Amino acid sequence: MAILEDPEFEHNVVQQVNALVLGGGRGMRLYPLTKVRCKPAVPLCGRYRLIDIPLSNCIHSGIDRISVLTQFNSHSLNRHISNTYAFDDFSQGYVALLAAEQTNETGDWFQGTADAVRKHLLHIRQGNPRYYIILSGDQLYRMDYRTLLATHVRKGADITVAALPVTRDAAQSFGVMQVAKNGRIRRFVEKPKDPAVLDTLMTPPEAFKEFKLNAEGKPCLASMGIYAFNADVLEELLLNNPGWLDFGKELIPGALKSHKLYAHLFSGFWEDIGTVRSYFDVSMEITSPNPPFRFHDPHHMIYTRARALPGVALRDTRAANAIICEGSRIGKAEISNAIIGIRSIVNNDVIIENSIILGADYFETETTLDRKHPIGIGAHSIIRHAIIDHNARIGKHVIIHGSQKLKEGEGEGYSIRDGIVVVHKDAIIPDGTRIG
Repeated sequence: MAILEDPEFEHNVVQQVNALVLGGGRGMRLYPLTKVRCKPAVPLCGRYRLIDIPLSNCIHSGIDRISVLTQFNSHSLNRHISNTYAFDDFSQGYVALLAAEQTNETGDWFQGTADAVRKHLLHIRQGNPRYYIILSGDQLYRMDYRTLLATHVRKGADITVAALPVTRDAAQSFGVMQVAKNGRIRRFVEKPKDPAVLDTLMTPPEAFKEFKLNAEGKPCLASMGIYAFNADVLEELLLNNPGWLDFGKELIPGALKSHKLYAHLFSGFWEDIGTVRSYFDVSMEITSPNPPFRFHDPHHMIYTRARALPGVALRDTRAANAIICEGSRIGKAEISNAIIGIRSIVNNDVIIENSIILGADYFETETTLDRKHPIGIGAHSIIRHAIIDHNARIGKHVIIHGSQKLKEGEGEGYSIRDGIVVVHKDAIIPDGTRIG
């Protein structure tokens, strides 16, 4: 019987896990999408939120004790979690939002990922878990965490680090591990640039064979920022090393001197959505005919809030490679390589290309409608290489055209990041405006 199907593994390991999802700091690299929300609450693919990825992975892995740690702009995240993730009253499951708080011991903000967990040990150790898994709130991937836990138990590890095979060039942007043939981590180097150092970080073929992987030109192992810990080990390391503020920068490298760390190799799609550019690029990939990630995989679907919204209304619309979400009303428009989020309003003679329209939080009614600046994209407007945030009011005859020629900067109701025009949430872009 495979370890994942072993009832003892389910009872003694999976049911003894607390999952901790790190909500991140201010998320400045994702600004202005994080102007009024924290990173895990950033909308994704029209109807999801980033937080839905780790929470869905936990549910499919049988892990139902989950804490989400955050400290900035957590209102929308709290609302989304409370409206989406409600476990059976007769189970022990929960998704708890743990924000920075003042206590008798501390009253300052989280200083890093490890510091965030340290300051909430009183809460997360309740239930006496045997294991913790540490997850990020800004990544797109699909993983059964039981495979990570199985590696952790099989190796007799104190800490297990999920690792992604990458090329030498890509390794320079990650924390890279040097591992032995049996997968034990010997060294951890943050963003190695020196070719001589990279030469020492090549992974032995035996490590790939154990996980039935072929290196295929990806000889380095990059940390995915996903960890499994024995509970007593994590608590000991946090309490005895108050100067260790971050998992990747301090705790993991520091623990190598005293504990057994192993790598768990992962070969599926994984994307760190930490910048506006990465957010935009992966969204555009998902609109392609053969996307690298599918939210609706029936064996491991991504969950999100269930909404009672009407179907999409299309009026002589031409669309290609587009995702159009429920509640949207679209006139005579041309849409290509685009994501149209829930409750989007697109009027006649609009062109939308290579763009993300996040939609709206609500429908305007006759009594609440701002007739001068209604929510949505006004008639005769052109939107290219842009992200339009929730509730934005784009006037008529507006041209928004992002390109690499544009300089980084701020405008009235919009920002430019890496050539992408991002219209802020609730912003008003008047008739006839030209950006780009």
